[in-house]
Amino acid sequence: MCLHPTEAFTTPTTTTAAISRSSSSASSSSSSTATNLFFGDYLPLSIPFFVAKDKWDNARRTKLKEQILSLASETQRGLTATEAQAEDMQHLFSQLEQLNPTVNPLTNTNSNLNGDWSLDYTTSDSILGKGGPPRMGPIVQSIDTTTLSAKNSETLRVANVVNVPRSITAELSPVNGKFTNVQFKKFMVGPVSFNAPDSFRGSLDITYLDDEVRLTRGDKGNIFVLTRM
Repeated sequence: MCLHPTEAFTTPTTTTAAISRSSSSASSSSSSTATNLFFGDYLPLSIPFFVAKDKWDNARRTKLKEQILSLASETQRGLTATEAQAEDMQHLFSQLEQLNPTVNPLTNTNSNLNGDWSLDYTTSDSILGKGGPPRMGPIVQSIDTTTLSAKNSETLRVANVVNVPRSITAELSPVNGKFTNVQFKKFMVGPVSFNAPDSFRGSLDITYLDDEVRLTRGDKGNIFVLTRM
């Protein structure tokens, strides 16, 4: 049976008020419950949503970074990572990327991109030195956006007898605020230096950056986790 339009809007005033108060109370209770369930113990309900979200995101970042760096250490920069550990890292890496707090790190004058970064994890077999001389100490990447230059440095243990420093410089050509093409320029092995072939090119996609951690993706599909030195 269809209710006549006039009947639908002629509810007595006292009933309307009562319903309104009841509805408001239920809505408030439901909202508070939902907020509690979503944010857990992180925040009092009186904090504005945007502040609450910032605190929630910061808590998530901290937790994810702890998990990523713990796994990086456990797998010796990825050198000994099992298939399951590599999958776990990819999952954690993707989650942290979604919480990137820095927009356009290559062109943002307030970003903390410049300086020395230690490589904590990568999926690149060549950088890890699989099948070759072991890497001793940190693998370092230095970036300077003011000169659009970068330098990768490491130390190799040759024949298990002598440590040999090795580095390569590069020129950066940003495509946008987070992605840059890379032209490698000069190699140095011990005291010997020589120019890199023109074909030695790559790219760098900076997908996460804060004061402590940087995540990047390379042109061959590899991922890199770096921490500020």
